[in-house]
Amino acid sequence: MKKRHSRPLGGRHLCSRAMLMALAALMLAPIAVTFLYSFFSPAEIKAYMETRGSYDAEAWMDVKLSPMMFSLSQYYEILIRDTTILKMFVNSVFYTVMILIGQAAVIPMMGYALSRFNFRGRDALFFGILMLMLLPFQVTMVPNVLTLRQLGLLNTVWAVILPMWFSPFYIFLLRQFMVGLPNELLEAAQMDGAGTVRCYFHIVLPVCRPVIGAAVALSFADCWNLVEQPMTYLSQRTDLQPLSVMFNQLVSESSGIEFAGAALYILPALFVYLYFLKDILTGVQLTELK
Repeated sequence: MKKRHSRPLGGRHLCSRAMLMALAALMLAPIAVTFLYSFFSPAEIKAYMETRGSYDAEAWMDVKLSPMMFSLSQYYEILIRDTTILKMFVNSVFYTVMILIGQAAVIPMMGYALSRFNFRGRDALFFGILMLMLLPFQVTMVPNVLTLRQLGLLNTVWAVILPMWFSPFYIFLLRQFMVGLPNELLEAAQMDGAGTVRCYFHIVLPVCRPVIGAAVALSFADCWNLVEQPMTYLSQRTDLQPLSVMFNQLVSESSGIEFAGAALYILPALFVYLYFLKDILTGVQLTELK
């Protein structure tokens, strides 16, 4: 076999890479500034934020690239002195973890059932899932509120958690991927004595790992940034609302700790994305092949 020799990058490729790197730097700049400003003292940040709206429209706004004094005071305020933001952060973690656990138990099984079993009403059920996926939250909000009120779950944590367990988009995503699995793979396992449950856990789930990893990363972003659901279902329980809901109130009037709060809010999403980066790329490639 002939060895493939790597070709030197042409001018077009170098130009494309340079443009992509510049675009990536532009997109990452706000995140870098957020973490940088989180090490400013609260007094310096408060004074800087009070200058909003006082700039000339034709002039560039001043951007501070270094603090007058490196300080961890913002993190001290959030984590030790005033734990209000920390409690909302814990609420966000709780909702995200509980939703992901429920989705991991429910959604792959539903995708497996809709892709591999023939039963009465399967197509109608899948059509209903497609319709729910296309409808925005504002359309289904009133039926959801009425249902949760009848179940006695309104203004409880389960009002936010339970509906997210049956997210139609991820059911559709996994179902479509499982439909493309070769029948010979499952038939060979069944000939070796594997039943339905064993095929699901030992054949289907390992093969679907990349798309499941991509779904987990996308679902984490959805759960971590919940706004409309907590505002609607927890209107009388502000103590149960996540940080994503209260974040707008945090920055409406500068308290000097908003950048540390933003950095604390960004970190989990950043770690999850980096952990599932390979699965996201593999899932996208497999989707393109299909």
